[in-house]
Amino acid sequence: MQFVVALIKKLPLVQIGLFIAGFLIGLLWAYKIDPIEFVDATPAYLRADLQEDYLRMAIDSFRLNQSPDLALQRWQNLGVGAQQAYLNIQANPGNQDPNVVKSFGDMITNILATTGGQPTNPDSANGQSPLMRTALIGIALILVLGVLAVGAMYLFRLFGKRGSGEVTKVMQAAEISRSATKTNFSELGLAQPITQTMTTYLLGDDLYDESFSIDTSAGEFMGEYGVGVSDVIGVGDPKKVSALEIWLFDKNDIKTATKVLMSQHAFSDLGIRSRLEPKGELVQVEPQAQILLETATLQLLATVVDLEYGKGPLPDNSYFERITLELAIWPK
Repeated sequence: MQFVVALIKKLPLVQIGLFIAGFLIGLLWAYKIDPIEFVDATPAYLRADLQEDYLRMAIDSFRLNQSPDLALQRWQNLGVGAQQAYLNIQANPGNQDPNVVKSFGDMITNILATTGGQPTNPDSANGQSPLMRTALIGIALILVLGVLAVGAMYLFRLFGKRGSGEVTKVMQAAEISRSATKTNFSELGLAQPITQTMTTYLLGDDLYDESFSIDTSAGEFMGEYGVGVSDVIGVGDPKKVSALEIWLFDKNDIKTATKVLMSQHAFSDLGIRSRLEPKGELVQVEPQAQILLETATLQLLATVVDLEYGKGPLPDNSYFERITLELAIWPK
């Protein structure tokens, strides 16, 4: 049951809710407020067999009035289906005179040869039918709502308030990360990493889960890396985080590298260790400790920039009050 509750808390409920609302608004708009109405539609929208019937009538009409302009207009009305409909009639003229069918086809061919090819359906002269235009507008609306939902969720998480004027843990953590000094690896005789990030967990940020993309200077995607809550201790809110999980995904490697950063108490507890071992290599967190993750083509160096344990009724050094990590990526 606790797993289900935790899963529900991690779901992007705002995005899901806005997506459903946008979808329902789209349906309401399309079917009630502004439904599609076909007015003066051409035979290009008919089934193939009905298009053939229409062309047969056009051929019969041409036999009587001999009007090339009217015949061409009716051919154009069929759009891209005209050629196939004519071939079907030519192969099976039925009770129509094959000579008239041929005469009609020759006349259309001569006109098309002088006008430069097959005329398009007037309704789709711009490459889009009314139905296609409506579908594209609907898709665009859904995409806009999706972007707004993601933006709203991000702003809510970053600037949301639990009370009037109260600064959230996420905002505090972001400020701590911004003020932390990044390592100048060139001064240590190392190449500069292709990406270097500071991230901070603060007690009370129960949804802490950071992920970052790894891209070359040319914009080529190489992989992803991140850190999130791996285990908690005790009960009640806020969650008492006793372990964090660092991971590195390499697009050129079938396996994601993972290490679990554990509090001093969690690392010494055999029960907790046995529960977390399947997640990855277990590491006890120490101030200024460095943890290396490697994949086929990438290396991640995680440095514990700052660490403070929480104080409460739980065992000493069992959960984090604050921890700041520096994550740097190099190509292997």
